[in-house]
Amino acid sequence: MRVAVGLVVCMLLAGIPTTSAQYDPLQQEAWPGEPIDNHIHLTWATLTMEVNDWADTYPDIVDVTSAGESELGKTLWVVRLSDWSMETKEDGTPKEMIYIDGGHHGNEYLGTALAWLTAKWYINEWAEGNEEAINVLQNTEIHILIMLNPDGNDIDTRWNINQVDLNRNYDHYWNTCPTTQPGSSAFSESETSSNSAYMNTYMTDADLYVTMHTGVWIMLYPWGKWPEQPPDWELFHFIRDDVHATVSDIPIQNANQGLYPNCGTSRDYGYGKMGFPTFTFETDDEQFVPGTFESLHDRLEEEMNVMRYLINDVWYWRARLNVQSLTVSGDEVEMTVENLGHASTSNASLQHMDAAGEVVWTSPMFTVNASNVTNVNFDLEMEPFEDGTWGLMYQKRVINASQWVNESINTSSIQINNGKDDNLLTGFGLFNPVSVILSLLGMSVIAKREEDA
Repeated sequence: MRVAVGLVVCMLLAGIPTTSAQYDPLQQEAWPGEPIDNHIHLTWATLTMEVNDWADTYPDIVDVTSAGESELGKTLWVVRLSDWSMETKEDGTPKEMIYIDGGHHGNEYLGTALAWLTAKWYINEWAEGNEEAINVLQNTEIHILIMLNPDGNDIDTRWNINQVDLNRNYDHYWNTCPTTQPGSSAFSESETSSNSAYMNTYMTDADLYVTMHTGVWIMLYPWGKWPEQPPDWELFHFIRDDVHATVSDIPIQNANQGLYPNCGTSRDYGYGKMGFPTFTFETDDEQFVPGTFESLHDRLEEEMNVMRYLINDVWYWRARLNVQSLTVSGDEVEMTVENLGHASTSNASLQHMDAAGEVVWTSPMFTVNASNVTNVNFDLEMEPFEDGTWGLMYQKRVINASQWVNESINTSSIQINNGKDDNLLTGFGLFNPVSVILSLLGMSVIAKREEDA
């Protein structure tokens, strides 16, 4: 009797069009995957046709490139989204950089789907004239590697073709946690080696990295190896609290406490080695229910709202120091610094350069906390050059791997009291196109950090 009932149910389900479960009435097109077992499955071949069709149809905002190849030689496609008619923002400053990947684990299809949907949302909404999407693409580059493990994806397995867990194969405390199948060494697999190479080649300036998975409904930030909070806990806690207050109640936790100890992950590599703020975005595992008519857009709507929040506010995910006032009186310097971003910096310094741009004086290091105003005082021990310039040198975040920047100070904020008439200088603002520069000193520090890593 149970067999007969089961056959009747199967026959009824078989009569339902397979695309109806993925059809999205809001976007008027279907998710290109197909339902298999209890998963929504997108093959690598279908993805290849899909992303190249995006590039052909929307060349103004879509560029498709390769990050490398899988172990079986399948191209690891990266979809790059931006308004390519603009090399910079309208004010001349560099665009923000965001990196997203999906599909580390071949059978976690909703993680892959969320990466796909993130790309598709901005493509569709830009085409529809959505102001939010247009603003993001004018000010941001979003790079999305939708399917990192195409070999595992196409045979419905967690591992890659070498039976390695790709999200335990990164060079950040590789194989130092209880784990299974981390590979023979860090970056032993072409997929993870290619992903790291892409980050180090194109995404060194990124201010957000999200890696997408499926398992439990949660967002995880570093660390996976330790239960302690990461150095940039203020930033991660701010994002957690703001998401909960305005977007979603999805749990957001340290990965070690929120899931289990895990090492060699792309999330911790992105933060610990690259200096990005990083999240593992886990969708829940209720991936596909036969006979339902829920569209992918509806299925992942809340997750997409969180992603839109992270992308819209990416400008804030680093320290952004703004000198409100700098007064030089004899051999003393007084300065008030505001942090417009939501990340702290622990080793900022004030610098004075001569007319040739050579650094002739550097202050002691000081800390500016997230969204904070700090007053600092220094002994100058020299007379400033009248034709010299002032600048700030600091890291974007507290983590040692974070990028160093050198930014000139708005000269209208500088007052020199030299015993004669006060000299109140005027000039360009801090965020003028010519004001944000990376000095030779900054480049040497970054190079040293990379060598140390």
